[in-house]
Amino acid sequence: MKRVFGIAATPLALLLALAVALRWGGGITGRAIVGLPDAGAVTAWGLPLTRAVADACGVVCAGFVVLAAFLLPGTGQLVGPAAYRLLRAAGWWAGGWAAASLALLPLTLSDLLGRPLPDITFAGVRSLAWSVSQGQSALAQGVLAIVVAVAARLVLTRTGAAVVAILACAALVPPALTGHSAGAGNHQLAVTSLAVHIIAAALWVGGLAALLAVRKDSDLAVAVRAYSRLALGCWIAVAVSGIANAAVRLGSAGELWHSRYGVLVLGKVVALLVAGGFGAVHRRRTPPAGLRRLLAGELILFGATVGLAVALSRTPTPVGNRETDPVTDLIGFAGPAPLSAVRVFWPPLLDGFFIAVVAVGALGYAAGVWRLHRAGHRWSAARTASWLGGVVLLGAFTVSGFARYAYVLFSAHMAQHLVLAMLVPILLVGGAPVTLALRALRPAGDPRVRGAREWLLLVLHSRVLRLLSHPLVALAIYVVSLYGLYFSDLLGVLMRYHIGHLVMLVHFVLSGYLFFWVLIGVDPGRRPAAPPVLVLVHFAGMAFHAFLGIALMQSRTVIAADWYTSVHPLWAGGLLDDQRVGAGLAWGFGEIPAVAILLLLVVRWIRADEREQRRLDRAADRAEATGEEDDLARYNEFLRRASESATAERR
Repeated sequence: MKRVFGIAATPLALLLALAVALRWGGGITGRAIVGLPDAGAVTAWGLPLTRAVADACGVVCAGFVVLAAFLLPGTGQLVGPAAYRLLRAAGWWAGGWAAASLALLPLTLSDLLGRPLPDITFAGVRSLAWSVSQGQSALAQGVLAIVVAVAARLVLTRTGAAVVAILACAALVPPALTGHSAGAGNHQLAVTSLAVHIIAAALWVGGLAALLAVRKDSDLAVAVRAYSRLALGCWIAVAVSGIANAAVRLGSAGELWHSRYGVLVLGKVVALLVAGGFGAVHRRRTPPAGLRRLLAGELILFGATVGLAVALSRTPTPVGNRETDPVTDLIGFAGPAPLSAVRVFWPPLLDGFFIAVVAVGALGYAAGVWRLHRAGHRWSAARTASWLGGVVLLGAFTVSGFARYAYVLFSAHMAQHLVLAMLVPILLVGGAPVTLALRALRPAGDPRVRGAREWLLLVLHSRVLRLLSHPLVALAIYVVSLYGLYFSDLLGVLMRYHIGHLVMLVHFVLSGYLFFWVLIGVDPGRRPAAPPVLVLVHFAGMAFHAFLGIALMQSRTVIAADWYTSVHPLWAGGLLDDQRVGAGLAWGFGEIPAVAILLLLVVRWIRADEREQRRLDRAADRAEATGEEDDLARYNEFLRRASESATAERR
């Protein structure tokens, strides 16, 4: 009964909060302006209502699959009964999510054109879905939701459920790429912070709905313990990302109470703080029998918060969307002034994604080292310095002032590429993060639930990682992506979209990490390879890198010409001249780190030979002491007999 009450009252709270916030905040005025096209009341109310339905279905779906994959007990490789029921229910929620997302297409077109919904044609909707960011976002979310709906009805394993959970979280992101955040003057911070905000809030709220759907008290008790840790992380992420996004939208702290948008933000903050604090206290102290009533009340409050969030997306912001400068519209900030020693560092480019990566990477590694220290175990200071150096270097080339120039100058982009694909991965690999994680992470308290350590071991022993860690596969990923980026139109396409730019930079780091992990890594999980093979693979990587630089220097075609023609600053000279500078960097930049890696590989090769020789010597000593022949003695005897036989034949 408590579960039914919570499920029934939550959408009512959402709709009530949505209607009040839209009316009061100005998202819907109810009055048509004379002389301007008006889409009508159906679109005015239908668009935010459909958006709210899509968001609610997505939140519940994501919460169900995450709880099923990571927090509920399983049986060996298979999900448990409670997780199975949640996955099947998530499939229905994903179906509603897909339907609502696709229904947004005609409503969005009606709103953009200011025409009533009956006047919208299929051709217009198709054009919106393929060529306009709002339509692309709705289509992408709808397609991903359909994939989640099908997969959630088919998977039976916990690994499959984890893949579905990742897809569901990815399907939450597309709306963050449009709207207020995408039109902001600093969309690097706004878009990323909103994406983190959406995913964290969805896991928090959706997890509550999933807990309410768990039937057995024993399963609920196991899930609540794990969910409390997840909810704490989500609360921190929601708070930090919400502050960052609100700062971009509001412009100043005074707008919190001087604008209606700011008041709605305050209302959302208060609701989240109350729900988070209330839930944290009672989930620790209330037994499962009385917990469902508290979960239902918390879920109702969250439903109202989701309504406020949807209303905020339709409410005019105090700063508005800044689209007056074409360069700012493309890159998210004003074109940088001429390069100088100061401007390389300041003002920084606040990219929320890389700020989070740097912070989590440094703090997480430090926490692992501290846990080992408290347990009385030592950890190499050189490894710690190597990892932290890589993290700092990553931040220096993605968040500092230099990152601004990487958007508008090919030479700066190439320098950023080389650092992220070579220097940063070498330092990160030297930190041995997997070894640290395996030593610092504790096994799961319940053997039926996979914790972080168990998932890490599963990945290390997977066939996928064994394939990727093959030296030739790692080399192919490193080289093919390099040539594919610069000898096709891919660079210009990725630079035009914030998510594309992020994916490109992340790929630089990951492909470089994989390549150098295969070559010089000490973490477990690598496919074993002989030192001579690794030396040859390294030589091949050096050759391909050098040839790329030579090919770019000789090219008379501007790479990503459409992009760089639009953003290239007047003070920077010609496009081809700048491209040749970048090509020179590609040709000569990697010499020093390449030589260092080569020396390390040769030293390891020599040490491997010495270890093998010592092993053979020990075997010979044991054979001599016991009177038995060892492998080396038998091999020498074989050679002696072969030589005698050949001599006899010649005679």
